[in-house]
Amino acid sequence: MKKSIKRSLLLATFGFIGVLTLLITWNGFDRSPTGESILTVSKALAAENELKAGMIDPKTGKKIKYWAAPMDPTYIRNEPGKSPMGMDLVPVYEEEGDEKEPASTIRIDPVTIQNMGVRMERVKRKPLVKNIRTFGNITYDERRIYAVNTKFNGWIEKLYVDFIGETVKKGQPLFDIYSPELVTAQEEYLLSLHHNESLKESPYASIREGAQRLLNASRTRLRYWDLTEKQIKKVENTGIVQKTLTIFSPASGVVIKKIAFQGHDVKAGEHLYEIADLSKVWVDVEVYEYEFPWIKKGMPAEMELSYVPGKIFTGKVLYVYPFLTAKTRTARLRLEFPNPDYQLKPDMYANVNLKTAVSEDSLVIPQEAVIDSGVRKLVFVALGKGKFQPREVKLGLEGNDHEFQVLEGLKENEQIVISAQFMLDSESRLREAIQKMLEVQKQGAPTTDTQPMKMEDDDLDMTDMKMEEDDLDMSDMKMDETTETSKAHQHK
Repeated sequence: MKKSIKRSLLLATFGFIGVLTLLITWNGFDRSPTGESILTVSKALAAENELKAGMIDPKTGKKIKYWAAPMDPTYIRNEPGKSPMGMDLVPVYEEEGDEKEPASTIRIDPVTIQNMGVRMERVKRKPLVKNIRTFGNITYDERRIYAVNTKFNGWIEKLYVDFIGETVKKGQPLFDIYSPELVTAQEEYLLSLHHNESLKESPYASIREGAQRLLNASRTRLRYWDLTEKQIKKVENTGIVQKTLTIFSPASGVVIKKIAFQGHDVKAGEHLYEIADLSKVWVDVEVYEYEFPWIKKGMPAEMELSYVPGKIFTGKVLYVYPFLTAKTRTARLRLEFPNPDYQLKPDMYANVNLKTAVSEDSLVIPQEAVIDSGVRKLVFVALGKGKFQPREVKLGLEGNDHEFQVLEGLKENEQIVISAQFMLDSESRLREAIQKMLEVQKQGAPTTDTQPMKMEDDDLDMTDMKMEEDDLDMSDMKMDETTETSKAHQHK
């Protein structure tokens, strides 16, 4: 009786376990661990695996362009799969108008644009102005420097202007000089004067004309020795030879050089004084080579001095030197400034500002909008709806506030990117490279250097490699007897 009861319980237990196992097995075939039907998941996977590039994705309704690895955008496929890192490939969809736009044109959503800090500005048309600031050195106007000398030898008897820096006026006495040659010339003039006076009543015309020619020659000689008409008239009226001759200043100005001293032996042609007229002065400045296109003769110039704060002196560019300084690669300019109050003194340093306008009507963009690779210059143009297109431009001169003149490539009022364009350039280059790779794949061309090499799953297939049995046959290998002997000794 007991045995039958145990047998019944045992059969009931096994029966319950069997039913439970059947239920679990049936539910396991129909449900995934997430609770979804395995048949549904299988159908979805099958549907996804059947998608190819160019088809419409049923989830988004967009046309699939290709699949790319999330961590490597250059790893692209025409169908879903795994990346070399084991991640699922992500579909990339075509946008409207992609076929009509260049491959370098990119599209970015507004949120990303905001996060990148993209700033934009319009292309403007306005006068292109440039202010060139430089340092200058005030110097003498070389056209207003006068040298004082004599045309005869002599000795200085008396000195009236006896130090450098003294201001003199035109006609002011400088010194008295004694010269034997000058005394002789005066005596000859007096003799010719008396001779002409005595012969002017001669009945012979030739004698009268000869006496007159001698008088004129004597007077001309004195005049050539820089005697004034007043001094010659004095000798003529008094009939007395003047021992010394007074030399007068030829111009108003300042004495900048003096070698005359009382009793000084003077040689003909020797410079005794140099007098500079400071009513106008020159300013020598240097500008850099890249600023040279802005410079032209006659353009206005402004100057400030540290010891006269707040006052601006106005002048002009008088001369542009036709050569550059080799060591500094700078061009030299000569400016002219009026100096009525003699505030501008030679050898002073000054701050010079040159203002010029190359064009009154130019397209202008800021410097920060330009990507200069050294070979070409790019500007990103905003096309609207998040689209940006790189455009090559030709630039002219640089104006104030780091603005560039645009010669070719842009139009007025076009919107350009002035910040974060380097990230846009990186994305544009990547998009252009991928587009070229896709074109090569469509044409069935072999892999080139611009196309990354992909390794298929069967690249490392080693099933065809076989090792023959005799590859490791070591029967022919023998050990040297000396080696065996040495080992035997070691065992001993």
